[in-house]
Amino acid sequence: MKRKHLSLAIGCVLLAPAAWAQDTAGDAGVAPASRATTLDAVTVTARKREETLQDVPVAVTAFTPETLDKLNIEDIGDLDAQVPNLTIYAARGASSTVTAYIRGVGQSDPTWGADPGVGIYLDDVYIARPQGALLDVFDVGRIEVLRGPQGTLYGKNTIGGAIKYISRGLPRETEGFAQITVGNYNQLDAKAAIGGPIGGTDSGLRARVAVASLNRDGFGENTITGEPISDKEINAARFNLGAYAGDNLDIQFALDWIDDKSGMRGSKMLAPNPFASAYPPMDDRYDVRSGMPNHNNVETKGASATVNWRPNDDWTLKYVIAKRESDTEGNIDFDTTPAKIADVVGIYFDEQVSNELQVNYDGGGRVRGVVGLYQFDGEAGGQIRNNFFNLLFGDTRGTVFTESIALYADWTIDLTDRLKLDVGARYTDEDKRAVVFNRSYSDSTFTTPTAVVADFDKTTNFKNVSPKVSLDYAITPDIMVYGLATRGFKSGGYNIRANAVAVPRSAEPFDDETVDSYEIGTKMAFLDQRLFLNLSAFHNRYKDIQLSVFTSFDSNGDGTEDSFFGDFTNAGKGTVNGLEVEYQWLPTANWLISGNVAWLDAKYDEYIDAGVNVADSKEFTNAPEFSGALNVECRMDLANGGNLSARVGYSYQSEVWPTTDLSPAIMQDGYGLLNAGVIWRASDAWSFSLQGSNLTDKEYRTTGYNIPAVGSLLGFYGPPRQYTLSARFDF
Repeated sequence: MKRKHLSLAIGCVLLAPAAWAQDTAGDAGVAPASRATTLDAVTVTARKREETLQDVPVAVTAFTPETLDKLNIEDIGDLDAQVPNLTIYAARGASSTVTAYIRGVGQSDPTWGADPGVGIYLDDVYIARPQGALLDVFDVGRIEVLRGPQGTLYGKNTIGGAIKYISRGLPRETEGFAQITVGNYNQLDAKAAIGGPIGGTDSGLRARVAVASLNRDGFGENTITGEPISDKEINAARFNLGAYAGDNLDIQFALDWIDDKSGMRGSKMLAPNPFASAYPPMDDRYDVRSGMPNHNNVETKGASATVNWRPNDDWTLKYVIAKRESDTEGNIDFDTTPAKIADVVGIYFDEQVSNELQVNYDGGGRVRGVVGLYQFDGEAGGQIRNNFFNLLFGDTRGTVFTESIALYADWTIDLTDRLKLDVGARYTDEDKRAVVFNRSYSDSTFTTPTAVVADFDKTTNFKNVSPKVSLDYAITPDIMVYGLATRGFKSGGYNIRANAVAVPRSAEPFDDETVDSYEIGTKMAFLDQRLFLNLSAFHNRYKDIQLSVFTSFDSNGDGTEDSFFGDFTNAGKGTVNGLEVEYQWLPTANWLISGNVAWLDAKYDEYIDAGVNVADSKEFTNAPEFSGALNVECRMDLANGGNLSARVGYSYQSEVWPTTDLSPAIMQDGYGLLNAGVIWRASDAWSFSLQGSNLTDKEYRTTGYNIPAVGSLLGFYGPPRQYTLSARFDF
């Protein structure tokens, strides 16, 4: 059969519990469970063309809306345990700023001087900054997580992997839903969407609008002010409009908006602060005694236009132009006390414009592929105001301008009916210009400068060619093996926190980093499509690793390092080896068992500090050695119609070092989380769900701060036990 155009649909992929065969979204409410005797051969578009998961030689996990509901995924941070070797959570002190790592590769510094190591895409548009990028899940069509370097198929080159959030598509007939959710901590969420044709089914116009209001009281409180801490207050909306001129040309417009007024994240003092002896550590892991206002606002906006043109059956052209911007202002109290020991105000802004042209060829023969041209123009900056001991006042201020252009290609050649060769490459040319103006001030009004610690306007350029080659062989129609070699690249830049007076080299650019990745894997189906088993093993050579660190220095010449600044360094080299197993098993028509197991061995081969290789004493951050998840689901038809599904899930990760300072107090020991849920689909229209997460109320840290110069040792903790009840109406 001749392959046609890019698919607009993707099923759930290994680990994410799949739909049973023959069970579609349209008849899920009444489909007899007795029909479900095999697992679906899911369709994916990870390589920009329609393929089934078991045929594509790519490490990818994807989630349908139904799977996201079953797993109680409220934002992309909840995907953490459901994808092998993925670590993702809210950054320190923020609610919607993302920190993401895949296979030990990522970036934890949220400032405008460093790029993320894991790319996040919203409807094919790259989100350049982490602020507001911990996307909440509503009216989603699918979420894909691709592991390993991505560059020969996607817009912005990402060195660790990519997370793609795709909104629900534009329907040919009017449809929609409304959902209300209540839970503990006074959670109250409302989500709704409606879409369909405008002016009749033959008008060629379709639209969809989706809205969400997500609210929750805090997990803790500021015992000084009584304000809630780690609360949630998010409003969001998306609008999509499509114009279709027959089957061969369509233009789609998209708008999205998020307003996050959630407060500061609570943090726990892990040891007494010697500069605030009157305020010992508190018992609750979320309560604080901060003297700073509970202020943490993030607003993001985006607009895009996409043109799809199919001049004939063999060729498809796609053009995407997009503009995004965000503004963030938040407070971080590094000491969590009323004393002004380390009070920080962060103000961020960014704007980006991107253009991408893709040309896809598939003539139904032995050769097919895609060629793309990507252009990115970004501006990110802000001001970070630091008040130390109410005696030292300074700011980080400036802007980083990024201009990037890239050409990429990825082609598949059928050498035989069973053996396929895939070759690709990406050329990137990127300019980074940093305008930095960091000063110290006389008092907390930050109006009277006393000294300039960094003042420069510098530009540097990075060029890179990243090749890719893979072979896959179909041993049988149900078993495929593959081998892959590829390179990932992330440009360098400038440390926007530089103190060029105390440490002159901090005003010089840091280098780009690269990963040479080698992977072998297999996709297997057994027992008449009732068992899917996918395996992958990889070996990564990681060079010039970019790390955010704190550097202490003597501010007054008395021989004591009494101050510090945020620094950036290229650590050296590392080797990352890993194994990943994803499985789905349908032992009977009513039971589904799915999950994953991952092993990661990440070690530094070279880490130069003050001219000395200290690799043996360093650890990779956010790279647990073992992790995995097990989901067991039972579904049954009810005598009065509809069906009931019940799920129990357990996830585990071993010891992890969240921060580069390797503080044992912040290091998190291995732990497991227990989750469960029940969904009752009463009819095609009505469904109800009861969900619970972290049912044992496990205390676990995701990250922290260790800053001896101000006596700060803090831990930020994951959410406590939560439970929700939802009612949903589909029409």
